[in-house]
Amino acid sequence: MIHYYGGIEYGAELFSLQGPLFEGRAMIEIKHLRKVFDDDTIPLKDIDLTINNGDVISIIGPSGTGKSTLLRCINMLTEPTSGSIIVDGQDITEKGCNLNEIRKKMGMVFQSFNLFGHLTIIENIMNPQITLLGRSRQEAYDKAMYLLQQVGLASKVFAYPDELSGGQQQRIAIARTLAMDPDIILFDEPTSALDPSMIGEVQSVIKMLAKSGRTMMIVTHEMDFARKISNRILFMYDGYIYEDGTPKQIFEHPQREITKKFIQRLSSLTYKVSSPDFDMEAMNNELQAYGEKLLIEAERLTKLMLAFEEICMNNIVQSSPEPDILVKVEYSEKLDILSMLVCYKGERFDVHSSDNKLFQGLLAEPTTDLKQDDITDDPMGYEHIISMRFRWVEED
Repeated sequence: MIHYYGGIEYGAELFSLQGPLFEGRAMIEIKHLRKVFDDDTIPLKDIDLTINNGDVISIIGPSGTGKSTLLRCINMLTEPTSGSIIVDGQDITEKGCNLNEIRKKMGMVFQSFNLFGHLTIIENIMNPQITLLGRSRQEAYDKAMYLLQQVGLASKVFAYPDELSGGQQQRIAIARTLAMDPDIILFDEPTSALDPSMIGEVQSVIKMLAKSGRTMMIVTHEMDFARKISNRILFMYDGYIYEDGTPKQIFEHPQREITKKFIQRLSSLTYKVSSPDFDMEAMNNELQAYGEKLLIEAERLTKLMLAFEEICMNNIVQSSPEPDILVKVEYSEKLDILSMLVCYKGERFDVHSSDNKLFQGLLAEPTTDLKQDDITDDPMGYEHIISMRFRWVEED
């Protein structure tokens, strides 16, 4: 569909792979990027990254791991301490680089909208075009009107930002960025300041842009959103990029344990049992506190303790003069599964041979899953493994 405003033609090329926006699209290369702030915090320790033309990259990871700092360094809102950032063949960290010209290739959408409160919506979108790109008022107006239609807010032309909802303000901020015809768009947690009811309306606009062929980088805590719109996922932790892969690789087959924990929102407790004098009371108290923190039902924790006592204390410990047992308790908030992993040395214990009726009843429950196997070539020398998962089904 083609639209006309003031005799100027604007069409679907703004949201497709065709058209002048995508001539000479930039590629970004980042080499050994490091940022140290004055208070000696180091959000970026050593970042190496190549961003290909047309990549839609979601950056995920715990808070404080350098995600937003990385975006701000890419457009030099934050100056790196060392390393290089090469945009379309130019190292923007070098002295003498024309940053204003480079920034014309990049747009940034902030979590706090950053609209000018004293300007109307149309003025917020027109003014940067006039000031930075040298467009006439008519050209800027026509472009703004087209984009306001695209984000569903053409009726808000003469409103002021404080008259709009948070979701509407963020859509205006995206329209303002698009008005500058950027090849690269950086989104810094674009939905984090919004009420849950408003997140969807902003995500729908970003999804549309993700199909446009633009290069996009999105810092987000919305895992499902990141999975749907991205061709690459970066997992950042402790100032490094720990993993870089497709959504399927990162969300279904993460290579590193810290990535797995973050994706599944796992929390864990680890215990070492090496004698019959293991302090079960202390473990029980710690598990109770663990359950209260993560809102795990007391009944599931009780079942786990029953399984631990029967497997470890009543059998493995009793059959070995020098027991060596590693127990790991994990809870996945996303999957709502409480699990226990038992690795041990010595004589193999078949859990189904237990004569404990309470324990056998637990194994028979449909919400309990059990696996046991032998281990080969374990670096810590463990020979056998038992894993149990305790799911929860609410009663009708």
